[in-house]
Amino acid sequence: MELNFKLTVLTLSILFTGLTAGLCFTWSNSVTPGLGRLDDLGFLKAFQAMNRAILNPSFLIVFIGPCLLLFVNAFVFKNTNKFAFTSYLIAAVLFFIGVGLVTVFKNVPLNEILDKTVLDTASNVELAELRKTFEKAWNRWHIIRTACSFTSFTLLVTGLIFNK
Repeated sequence: MELNFKLTVLTLSILFTGLTAGLCFTWSNSVTPGLGRLDDLGFLKAFQAMNRAILNPSFLIVFIGPCLLLFVNAFVFKNTNKFAFTSYLIAAVLFFIGVGLVTVFKNVPLNEILDKTVLDTASNVELAELRKTFEKAWNRWHIIRTACSFTSFTLLVTGLIFNK
């Protein structure tokens, strides 16, 4: 029973972290560059619509789940070899800080500013200012999330390989 629980936690940790890393990578490499080609109103409307659509149960489970799951994983493998445990623990801390906290304290506040803006009644100057405030900062923090989620995923897989 204990082995099944450990393997389930590890499998879900790898799966959810990998899905998050893939989402972040795809967003960084196709979505934001594509949006960046739009005019101010088009960019802001598209980003606003995607931010609203992405808040759904399946996304939240996969994106937020690893913040807790990775620590459970490190705990249940604390008595394995030191390398595997260290990989799992670093993956947990890195994901929690670099994805979880960055999302909550950096990206979400920017999303909320955008969400509260009635874009159809904003002037061109207001739209340009909002985009200037939003785009560069949001992308910078998202690159950190991308790197941290990818590194956490890599550490989980590395820990799995060396967990004997």
